[in-house]
Amino acid sequence: MCGDRPELEVDSLESDSAYGGDMLSYATSISSSVKHYRSEYGRRFHAYKDGSYNFPNDEKEQDRLDMVHHLNTLALGGKLHLCPLPKAPQRVLDIGTGTGIWAIEAGDTWPSAAVFGNDLSPIQPQWLPPNVTFEVDDVEAEWPDRPKFDFIHSRYMAGSLGDWPRLMGRCFENLEPGGWVEFQDYEYRYYSDDGSLPEDSRLKKMSELMVEGCSKIGRDVSPGPSLLKWVKDAGFVNIGHQVVKLPMGAWPKDPVLKQMGSFNLVQTVEGLEAYDLAIFTRILGWTKEEVDVFNAEVRKELGKKGIHALIDFWIVWGQKPGA
Repeated sequence: MCGDRPELEVDSLESDSAYGGDMLSYATSISSSVKHYRSEYGRRFHAYKDGSYNFPNDEKEQDRLDMVHHLNTLALGGKLHLCPLPKAPQRVLDIGTGTGIWAIEAGDTWPSAAVFGNDLSPIQPQWLPPNVTFEVDDVEAEWPDRPKFDFIHSRYMAGSLGDWPRLMGRCFENLEPGGWVEFQDYEYRYYSDDGSLPEDSRLKKMSELMVEGCSKIGRDVSPGPSLLKWVKDAGFVNIGHQVVKLPMGAWPKDPVLKQMGSFNLVQTVEGLEAYDLAIFTRILGWTKEEVDVFNAEVRKELGKKGIHALIDFWIVWGQKPGA
């Protein structure tokens, strides 16, 4: 199950859970029309191309997404990317930028670069580095005819796309020869190295139901293991990858892994409704009350001492030939 990735060492002092500028005419501008959100069961969802993204975009979810960014940055050893960029890129695209936190940090890291971030929701901050631009756009629609990029980044798009290979092709077409692409995403399957996560785990059941629900609407919520093939099939070369085990909870002995596990536990507990509410009610036909009961069972399980759950985070990169 874990391949050649070593088993994480459990802390012998493991404690109980601590949780107890350039806008082209094709693009939709950030205007009042795309700020008309829909509300459902007390959560806010985007209105632009309603239904293509089944997760909320309210302030609670924005806070969680920023926490996920910090978790994933820790998983990358404090880096924004793992691909071997030969120099600072000059044109960068962040696909599905969310709160824009990655794009903003990229703009600060590469002050000479023009950094673009796109998303279906205009939830990014207004105060930005001068080299960062956000666009409201659907990455699965036609891309504009504009100067090509030398780095395209995509992270945490699980459950958001209907055609991953097409996206890979679009990235290939819109990169300069020698440019790099990097995808970072999850294998949505919880497991444990030591058998501490039972087969009838509510956490496991949640991931299985999410896979089922998303597949019914043509969305892959577990794209991580497929990224390598998709990148290769798109024509990229010099492909590399890394798979990072993300712990759930503060049980690892290693202090960095302990911090990662703490972030992961909190964002999971606080994000349960964001994960499953729309999928379970819209697609699987559950009532809001049934979702609440199920999520309470998941939270209870996550609060138990002795469960050493893991989830795999895939980072895959490749280069467009012709440098």
